[in-house]
Amino acid sequence: MSPTFPITPLLPDIVASLAERPRLVLEAPPGAGKTTQVPLALLDAPWLAGQRILMLEPRRIAARAAASFMASQLGEDVGGTVGYRIRFESRVGPRTRIEVLTEGILGRMIQDDPLLEGVGAILFDEFHERHLAGDLGAALALDVHASLRPDLRLLVMSATLDGERIARWLDAPRITSPGRSYPVDVQYPPARPQETVEQHLARTVQLALRENDGDVLAFLPGRREIERARGMLERLDGDVEVVALHGELSLAEQQLALAPAEPGTRRVVLATNVAESSVTLPGIRAVVDSGLAREPRFDPPSGFTRLETVTIAQASADQRAGRAGRVAAGRAYRLWPQSRRLEPSRTAEIEQAELSGLALELAGWGSAMLPWLDPPPAGAIGQARDLLRRLGALDDDANLTTLGREMLALGAPPRLGAAAMRAHTTQRPLVADLLALAEARSPLRGEAARNDDFRQRVYALHLWRDGGARGARIGSADVGALAAIDKAASGWRRRLEARSAASGVPDAHAVGDLLAHAFPDRVAKRDDTQPTRYQLASGRGARLHENSALHGEPWLVVVDLRLEARDSLIFAAAPLDPDVLEREHGERFRTERVLRWDEDRQIAEAFEERRFDALVISRKAVPVDGTDALPVLLAAIRARGVDALPWTEHARRLRARIAALRAWRPELGLPEVSDDALVRTLADWLGPYLSGKRRLDAIQASDLSDALSAMLDYDQRRALDAHAPEELVVPSGMSRRLEYGARDDEPGAAPVLAVKLQELFGLADTPRVGDGRVPVMLHLLSPAGRPIQVTQDLSGFWDRTYPEVKKELKGRYPRHPWPDDPWTAVATHRAKPRGT
Repeated sequence: MSPTFPITPLLPDIVASLAERPRLVLEAPPGAGKTTQVPLALLDAPWLAGQRILMLEPRRIAARAAASFMASQLGEDVGGTVGYRIRFESRVGPRTRIEVLTEGILGRMIQDDPLLEGVGAILFDEFHERHLAGDLGAALALDVHASLRPDLRLLVMSATLDGERIARWLDAPRITSPGRSYPVDVQYPPARPQETVEQHLARTVQLALRENDGDVLAFLPGRREIERARGMLERLDGDVEVVALHGELSLAEQQLALAPAEPGTRRVVLATNVAESSVTLPGIRAVVDSGLAREPRFDPPSGFTRLETVTIAQASADQRAGRAGRVAAGRAYRLWPQSRRLEPSRTAEIEQAELSGLALELAGWGSAMLPWLDPPPAGAIGQARDLLRRLGALDDDANLTTLGREMLALGAPPRLGAAAMRAHTTQRPLVADLLALAEARSPLRGEAARNDDFRQRVYALHLWRDGGARGARIGSADVGALAAIDKAASGWRRRLEARSAASGVPDAHAVGDLLAHAFPDRVAKRDDTQPTRYQLASGRGARLHENSALHGEPWLVVVDLRLEARDSLIFAAAPLDPDVLEREHGERFRTERVLRWDEDRQIAEAFEERRFDALVISRKAVPVDGTDALPVLLAAIRARGVDALPWTEHARRLRARIAALRAWRPELGLPEVSDDALVRTLADWLGPYLSGKRRLDAIQASDLSDALSAMLDYDQRRALDAHAPEELVVPSGMSRRLEYGARDDEPGAAPVLAVKLQELFGLADTPRVGDGRVPVMLHLLSPAGRPIQVTQDLSGFWDRTYPEVKKELKGRYPRHPWPDDPWTAVATHRAKPRGT
C-alpha cells in the first residue's frame, strides 16, 4: 500500500475505531486517498472475518475508476479481489472482497437480502452529495444494523460534510484527515458584454494555459455546454488536447479522460460535476469553473421532475478549486462576480426530487419509519403514493400490489416500470428502447432537436441500430448519444428477458400505446374548437408549439411538458389509439351524471358523460329535474354575486332594515345579510325557494322578500317592525318611509326620513328608532320637495335655523304656512285653501 497518501497514517485508527464501535464518520479532503486506501486497509481487519466490503459511489465513472485503481495496487485485474457493479454492468467474481457500487445498487441488495449475508462493512463515499439513492441506502443500512445485523460496520466518508451532524445521526465517532493540498490562487475574470458562458469559459481556458503550467480542468453544467465549448477550443495549438468527461461517455472515452496526457502534450478536460470528487485527474494545475451544475428539480404542482441548470454551492466551488492544488500551487478562475454569495452546501436531493421511486422502495421494505438524516417531505411522498396508486403499484392501504412487486424487482422508474410490466411479451423489445430513451436526453440535434414527436427518437435509434452511423442521419442525431442509449436498452432487454432488439419503424400508435401505461394522467384529447390545445386526463390543459410535428393528432400521450400559467407547453408526445384506452385501461373509465350551467342560455343542464379520468369521451343530454338543478343554480348565483338576483325595492329595504337592527341590537341575534354572508349561506336562505327552478329568470321577486323574512324567527320579526319600522307616522298624520342603508360601509347608520318641513310643526324632538337608541337623519324639505336642512337635532333647527328658512322661503311659497312659532303650530301636509 502506497505510503504517499495523506490518509495513510490514519488507517490504523480507522480500523481500530471500527473494531470498537460499528459506525464511524471520516472527514477527508479531496486527494487524501480515502476512496482507494480505506477499503484496502479494512480487508484484513479481524472483525471483517473474510466478509465482503461494499463501497458506494455516487457516479459510475467514479465507481469504475476506484475499482480499477485499487485492483492495480494489488497487481490484479478488476473482477478479482476488487470489482464493481453499476446498472447493466458488473465485474465481480467469486474471489471479490471489495465491491464498488453505484448508490442505487445497495437498495436493491438490501431489499433482496435484508440480512446482507456475507457483507461485513458498507462504506458511503462522497456522502456530502446527498443523492436520493444514497440517503435511502444509508437509512436502510442503519435499519438493518439496528434490527438484524448489529455486527455490520458502517462508515460514512466525505470531503465536505457537516461531520458533527452526521456523527450525531449515526451515533458515531469522527476521524479527520488533514489531506494534502497546495495553495490555490482564486481569480474572478469578468465576462464581456453579451458573452455566453461557453465563450467566457473558452477565453478563460486560453488565459489559464498562458498563465500556468500543466493541464486545465474546466467545469460546465452538462454535455451540451461541453460540446459547444469544445468546438470553440478546437483551434488551440497542436500540443493542447481537449477531452470531455461526463456520464454519457463510453467506458473507453472515460478512461481516456482519466489517463495522463502523452509526454509533451497539455490537456484541457471539459467536465461536469463528475470531476468534483472521487476521480483522479493527473497533472491539473488550473481550474476554470462556470459555477453551474445540472441537477434534478421537482415541481409538485405539475408532478414533473426535470434537470435544471443551477448555481453550485460554496462547498462544491471549494472542491472544484481544490483540484488545482493537488500536485503543486495552482490557480482557479471563477466565472462569476466575487461579490456573489453562494449557498454553503447543496440541498439534499430528497427535499426537491420526485419521490415515486422512493415511495415504491419504502412500500417494498414495509415501512417508511427509517432513521433518515433528512426525512422525505410529507407532501411529496403523499403525491408519490397517489401516483403509484394510479399506476396500480399500490392498493388503497399503500401496500404493494402484484404489479408493484414486479415494478420494484425491475428497478426502473415507476412510470416506465408500469409500462414495461403491462406490455405484452412481444412488445418488450420496444419497451426496452422506451425505457432507455425516456431516461436519456434526446439524441436528436439541430433542427430535429425541436421535434416534439417522441417517435422520432425511436426511429433514430432503430435506423442507427439497423444501418449503423449512416442510418442514423448524422446531421440530425448524435451517434454517441445513440450508442449510449442502445447500451442502456440492451441492459433493459436483459432484465425484461427480451431476446432481440426492436428495429424498423414501429406502427404509428405503438409508441404512444405503450407510453400510456407510464403516463395515464397525461393522455391528452384535442380540443374540438382549438386544434393546438389539448385536455389532459389529469384535468390540466396543454398546447402544442406553433411548429409542432404533432398538429392534427386527435389523441396524444405527453412525455414531457413545461408548466405554464394557463396551458402547459408540450415538449414531447406520441400519438395514441383511443381504442387502446377502452381495451387496456378500462378501470379508469366511469360513467356519471353531470350537471352544469349553460352561460349563454342561462339554464342548468344535465348530461350523462363517459370519462377517462378527467377526459370526456362521450356526452348525451338527459332530463333535469328541480332537485338536480339546485346545486348548479346556486353555483351560478355564487359566481355572479347576489346583485344578480331580482331584488325589489321592498326586498332591498327589508335587507337594509335587518342589517341596521343587527348593528343596533346585536343581542337579538339577527342574521348577517351582507353580500358575502348571503353568498356564503345561499343554500340555507334561498335554496328552499328555488325548488323546481332551472333558470335565474325563474326566480320571482317575491321569493327574495319571503326568503329574507324566513331568516327571522317570530320574536325577531316583531323586534324588526318595532325598532326598525319601514315607515314613521309624522305629526301631519301621514306615514313617511324610512330609508335604511344609505351608507353601505356602515349598516348601523341612522335611517333617513325625508319629510316636508310643515309636516313636523309641533314636534320638539327628533324621532328615534332602534329601541330609542338612534335618532333618524331628517332631510327637511321645502314645499316643492327640495332639501332645506339635514339634521338629527330638530329642536336646534326650530330654535336657530327655522327663522332664517322662514324669511327666505315664505315669499317663495306663500300658500304654505310659515308660523312664527313652529312649536305650537298645527302640522299639515296641505297648502292653505285659495283665498286665505
